[in-house]
Amino acid sequence: MKLQNESEKETYNVLLVDDHQMFLDGLEFILSKEPDLSVIAEANNGKNALPLVKNMQVDLVITDINMPEMDGITLTKHIKQEYPHIKVLVLSMHNEKSIISQIMQSEADGYVLKNCRKQELLLAIRTVLDNGTYYCKEVANLIRENYKTLTSQEKIELTPREKEILELIVQEYSSQEIAEKLHISKRTVDTHRINIMEKTNSNTLIGLIKYAIQHKILNVLI
Repeated sequence: MKLQNESEKETYNVLLVDDHQMFLDGLEFILSKEPDLSVIAEANNGKNALPLVKNMQVDLVITDINMPEMDGITLTKHIKQEYPHIKVLVLSMHNEKSIISQIMQSEADGYVLKNCRKQELLLAIRTVLDNGTYYCKEVANLIRENYKTLTSQEKIELTPREKEILELIVQEYSSQEIAEKLHISKRTVDTHRINIMEKTNSNTLIGLIKYAIQHKILNVLI
């Protein structure tokens, strides 16, 4: 939950999940230097993380993938099903296409490799906390390559206006911002948004990104 400190600045509660204590210590040290981020708990696997997610006011979970008892992908799926308001950032060394595909399907809000710089990690954290999505360059490139090789499923035709609005939605424009940009009413945008969700069988931004890449409506993720 966002808290208000004495300077009225928002503070976000972070849960760290990784089975390597030394990495947890290093990550906590980095985040401790950021006044708007507060590490409130740690867990060494997904199974131990779930009770913390349930009983604590968590805004962001930063998790590894490979962990004993419950991996990070399974943890992410549980969180997104039960607590969709909680953001999940995957931080891992894995950059294989199969792993990335599973993370996309789990609807994680972001994916950053462990060899990233501190500045990129903090950018990813603040992007997802601001209701955005963040995939580091290496991962984004693999996502694009993966979807270029997919054979098209049943063809879903969007109107030119729907494609235009979809591109803006994926770029994280709000309905009001889209309405102003296209000189149409917000109600019209909301109607188009509902139609797009139904046609693409997507109910999240990640789902729309996947559709937009697969159908070459959007070429750049980050």
